[in-house]
Amino acid sequence: MKTNAKVELLAPAGDMEKLKTAIHFGADAVYFAGKNYGLRAMSSNFTEDEMIEAINYVHQNNKKAYVTLNVYARNNDFDGLGEYVKYLQDIGVDAVIVSDLGVFDTVRRNAPKLEIHISTQSNTTNKYSAGFYKTLGASRVVLARELSIEEIREIKKHNPDLELECFVHGAMCISYSGRCLLSNYLTGRDSNHGECVQACRWKYFITEESRPNEPMEIQEDDKGAYILNSKDMCLIEYLDQIIEAGVNSLKIEGRMKSPYYVATVINAYRRAIDSYYEAKKNGAEYKLDESLVDELTKASHRAYTTGFMFKDGKIRQNLASAAQEQTSKFVAIVKEVEEGRILVEMRNRFMKGDTLEILSPTSAFNKIITIDKMINSKGKEIDDAKAVCELVWIYTDVKGIEPLDILRK
Repeated sequence: MKTNAKVELLAPAGDMEKLKTAIHFGADAVYFAGKNYGLRAMSSNFTEDEMIEAINYVHQNNKKAYVTLNVYARNNDFDGLGEYVKYLQDIGVDAVIVSDLGVFDTVRRNAPKLEIHISTQSNTTNKYSAGFYKTLGASRVVLARELSIEEIREIKKHNPDLELECFVHGAMCISYSGRCLLSNYLTGRDSNHGECVQACRWKYFITEESRPNEPMEIQEDDKGAYILNSKDMCLIEYLDQIIEAGVNSLKIEGRMKSPYYVATVINAYRRAIDSYYEAKKNGAEYKLDESLVDELTKASHRAYTTGFMFKDGKIRQNLASAAQEQTSKFVAIVKEVEEGRILVEMRNRFMKGDTLEILSPTSAFNKIITIDKMINSKGKEIDDAKAVCELVWIYTDVKGIEPLDILRK
């Protein structure tokens, strides 16, 4: 990526539906895993045949696809890895994301044409480590989330030809650069091999030795006892500073989140990024549309924080609850568009008379549909769409709606 190119918006793709959603709403690239070697084993992930379909779809849309190989590898993880990375090279994967030097070396020896990105799990926190990875052949480093914007500027200044990527939105791990054994210790599920149970989100109690059956709440303070539970990252209000610090790729967390989450977040960041470059092109001062901040409350999230990006002294833990909240509900996805009506697939119940908001990358964004008439797939007019995933025609005169747009309530 050239330094004067637009910053990349990189989206999570836990399955094919989320991948297509990300591309539709404006992602420049997506990242996902195969069935092995990634740190999100609980996500659907992709079979080898699905990977071919995914890569073809991404490239047909002139976007990029990165595959995660970011487990902390043990000896037996290397069985078959050489053949696997050759396969990734053959099907046209644009880069692999690795955290382990053994995996790095395996990729370099078996698939020399594959670009290598260094995962955030490698916790690159200084300019010299970043530069060293470049000498090994890495084209990009995904920076540790513990860095401040001043440190990022310094890393870029020292390594002007190295691509830098950083997380700007999504759930944060309470452990240093994601290196955690709490899940292993409590449940036997290995977080460093993608099986984390998110034990840091649990509410904890203490017991007194002689009264083991009388658990007591930990009194952190009057807000509760979720002592390990981090808030979610949200840096949309600071995109100009991050871009100008030299970051090449803005990464969204969330391979296990819903298609609605992906659509909402990617749409908001896409609009903010485009607005930034439009202002620069016109010699104007960039100012974020504050409605995009509100947009990010409409999808599932915890309370937001800027993480370590700024030394503001604010608390990054959500002490009150690990629960997520959202102000809107995903009710349908658009499948087809005809003059005067749209075919949608129901995701949550909606009824005649409901007012629905359109989530779209087009001018239809945030326009309203009031449902006056619905017809089901059997041609029968209905008042209530309540069958799971049923196909329903909604009659509307709103222009600009496209397949893969979303209706919310």
